Amino acid sequence: MKQVVYVASPESQQIHAFRLADNGELSLLQTVEVPGQVQPMVIHPDGHRLYVGVRPEFGVLTYHIDGEGKLEEGAMAPLPGSPTHLGIDLQGRFVFSASYSFNNVSIHPLNEKGHALAPVQVLENIQAPHSANIDPTNHLLMIPALKEDRIRQFDFSVKGEATPHASAELKTVEGAGPRHMAFHPNHHFAYCVNELNSSVDVYQKDVASGEYRQVQTLGIMPADFTGTCWAADLHITPDGKYLYASDRTASLISIMTVSADGSELELVGHHATQTQPRGFNIDHSGQYVITTGQKSDAIEVAKIDPKNGQLTTLKTYPVGKGAMWVSILEIN
Repeated sequence: MKQVVYVASPESQQIHAFRLADNGELSLLQTVEVPGQVQPMVIHPDGHRLYVGVRPEFGVLTYHIDGEGKLEEGAMAPLPGSPTHLGIDLQGRFVFSASYSFNNVSIHPLNEKGHALAPVQVLENIQAPHSANIDPTNHLLMIPALKEDRIRQFDFSVKGEATPHASAELKTVEGAGPRHMAFHPNHHFAYCVNELNSSVDVYQKDVASGEYRQVQTLGIMPADFTGTCWAADLHITPDGKYLYASDRTASLISIMTVSADGSELELVGHHATQTQPRGFNIDHSGQYVITTGQKSDAIEVAKIDPKNGQLTTLKTYPVGKGAMWVSILEIN
């Protein structure tokens, strides 16, 4: 399997691209100087373009990806707010940008070259949206609104129009602060990590109605943790067996097993990682977790034990300043 790992470092305005070998070794492929503080990133489903959000001149920048995984800068489209998270629909026709500080989510069409364009719609008055996630049907846009303690839901049309869903929200407990989401590969369950109480909520999709309902909440910190919860990112392995979440205060990855049907999580351990891990990701083979450290200016490759999901650090690598986002491309 041929894979490339992209790491965004906003303080040094760089993207580092690494080749990921089958044994977990990284080798530097390219260092890209970005015109702005590069933060969230998302890869097009066809693997030929990388979209990045930049500030202080708010924009979404399109990079073309060549056959080796190297990046070539393309067009820049304006954003109506500082980019916090980028998502993309499953057909690769629209990019979503969530702006935590500007309380909006913008929807950007892609042109025939795959460049992101100016937004066709801006969803306003969503308090502190931290991500915009299209569910596996490609027809439901789920937006965790951290300061509202709910996930806002919108029907998403083939024309890129978002309208309030019949069931307009999924509520969390007060003070949870929903942030990032992941979906089980069987398409029947969604998971959301809550920033302010470091928990994960499990949502089951009803087969008949297509509606989600909460079926579990799991605290993900060690029993003796007494600091301020500050959870960040969430990812599931391709086989759906293990779910991982990061917490920045404790600089650790929480390790969860997932039941065979996806309905139940069990916390089975923690892995000390890079300092202040805001972003991480799992490679396409499901063998490695790659984590950035905002305060360590490094990334770590950890190997997943297929028997229990536990992590073992293989090696760390220097990157730019304030590293905060990881995207991984499989090259076919």
